[in-house]
Amino acid sequence: MQKMTKFVVPLALCASLAACVTTPNDPNANAKEKAAMGAAAGAVLGAVIGYQGDHSGGALRGALVGAAAGGALGAGVGAYMDKQQAEFNRQLAAEQQAHQIEIERLQNENLKITMNSEVSFDFGSANVTPSFGRTLDKVADVLQRYNRSGVTIVGHTDDVGSAEFNQRLSQQRADAVAYYLESRGVSRQRIRTEGRGESEPRASNASEAGRQLNRRVEMIIQPDPNIQ
Repeated sequence: MQKMTKFVVPLALCASLAACVTTPNDPNANAKEKAAMGAAAGAVLGAVIGYQGDHSGGALRGALVGAAAGGALGAGVGAYMDKQQAEFNRQLAAEQQAHQIEIERLQNENLKITMNSEVSFDFGSANVTPSFGRTLDKVADVLQRYNRSGVTIVGHTDDVGSAEFNQRLSQQRADAVAYYLESRGVSRQRIRTEGRGESEPRASNASEAGRQLNRRVEMIIQPDPNIQ
């Protein structure tokens, strides 16, 4: 019974932190939510470590210290990605309005930028088109200024042609985007590439509209988890 009592306050603290509420349309909602999640996780870890090291109140002290550290890390990552997302939205506003690009925030704080290959590459080609190059110039500019983010570039195709051809083409397109970003000053060490061919369609390949959705390049922007 005594051991259980030691954890009542830290666990209640975790529940309170995790229930942090943001106001509607709060521009810092992601940062606040990330801070609450980090604080809760830090509190649990701190409580366990504190209890193991000091049975006379160490759990509560550990929870408070862990919550502060976890909350700081969570808020730092969330705020960093809030700002980076806002910059991508500003720089790529025209492309979004033309439905050439989609930008979305994922639950793990990553950003996903989906690029329609109809304006990125000619059919069956891995050569970056001039118009796509101008878009990638903007992406490179943001990535250089937010240099604590890595990027994974993933190529996708429809099912026209053999699976082997589509796999190769998707990898070549991902590599072409990586080479272009590198040529614009983004360190190659920050970039990974993957080709997934026709294995992850967004829509049915039975129609041209569906195949167009499936031909795409995705960029996953991942923050350094130690940002404070």
